[in-house]
Amino acid sequence: MAGNINVVLVHGAWADGSSWARVIAVLKSDGLNVVAAPLPLTSLADDAASLDRSIARLDGPVVLVGHAYAGAVIAETRLKQVKALVYVTALAPEGGETVAEVFYRAAPHPLAPKLAPDSNGLIWLPDEAFKSAFAQHASDDDVAVLSAVQRPISPACITVPVKRPLWKDVPSFFLLAEEDRMIPAETQRFMAKRMKAAVREHAVDHAPIVTAPHVVVEIIREAIQHAVA
Repeated sequence: MAGNINVVLVHGAWADGSSWARVIAVLKSDGLNVVAAPLPLTSLADDAASLDRSIARLDGPVVLVGHAYAGAVIAETRLKQVKALVYVTALAPEGGETVAEVFYRAAPHPLAPKLAPDSNGLIWLPDEAFKSAFAQHASDDDVAVLSAVQRPISPACITVPVKRPLWKDVPSFFLLAEEDRMIPAETQRFMAKRMKAAVREHAVDHAPIVTAPHVVVEIIREAIQHAVA
């Protein structure tokens, strides 16, 4: 499976590359070259440029994997190395649509946090929301780490219309989290159908990269097999 395939993992809002630790460990054991690309979360344009810089360092084909907000980011790249996209309960706005528009498409879960910029113009996730909505299946230790390393997101990431998304041009795979309290399953299903993605549904929360890494690895492996076929 390994060959010269690169897997680039992209974190979402309120997270960093450490959120992929368990997925990285398994993929590395498969013999793959794995990179967790850092996003500044300062604007969609900044994030897309940062991702392109990470990809440009790699030789060979790339499978791009985005969690949550990063679904919008991975679809902004135009680098020819990218052979498949994997959406892990991720947002997939259509061209001309904003991340916020698709995020708020359906009624929120009753336990979803209310989000608003602070006095510095940044959006933080309330600490209690990591356990109640972001990763309700996580252990207390994992919740503590997620909360401690969280990074805020700028409204400029979610209020700017996206360009023609790459999922129109390369194969896409979608891990649909049935128990997601941040992005309703209804919204995920709508996006995945619109993308014509290969969908794999699981009874997982919004952060399966932490709480169910095995199902994340399974869909990444499927995308890799498609990319090298």
